[in-house]
Amino acid sequence: MDEPVEIVGKRLVAFLPNLRRFAISLCRARDVADDLVQQTCERALAGAHGFDPDTRFDAWVFKILRNLWLDQLRRRNTAGPMVDLDDVPDLAVPSGEAESDARLALARVEAALQSLAPDQREVLVLVCIEELSYRDAAEVLEIPIGTVMSRLARARKALAELTGINPEAKRSSS
Repeated sequence: MDEPVEIVGKRLVAFLPNLRRFAISLCRARDVADDLVQQTCERALAGAHGFDPDTRFDAWVFKILRNLWLDQLRRRNTAGPMVDLDDVPDLAVPSGEAESDARLALARVEAALQSLAPDQREVLVLVCIEELSYRDAAEVLEIPIGTVMSRLARARKALAELTGINPEAKRSSS
């Protein structure tokens, strides 16, 4: 194995959880997301010689994943049906009030996140969960930084409203 492929391969292995999380946020189906991550890894390894070590690896790989997803969306009319996460039966839940409350809260946040417009959800996941800078997120999404900032602001506001968080109530009126 030559050096660029080996370097990219090692980074990909360590980065798999991040790729999977972003893929799930895009397609909302774990099996489709896993296929998307596998295709991303294949594409990244095949294009390892094109990776510039002076750039951010995560932004490069997220861009590959997003472009593959957009290609899939364009071909969706020939693909089979997708399974929604809500249709998958829950796994066994440990007993306990705290765990149950946490799962319910997480389910509410997940539902709220999935109800966001796709462009807002993409920016929110890349910046808030994957911790990309605004500049890197703009590069991945191929949009201006100002657009990233406005979509992120709208996404945060919508998510707060959908989850019942009222930031105005916590501010003092002095």
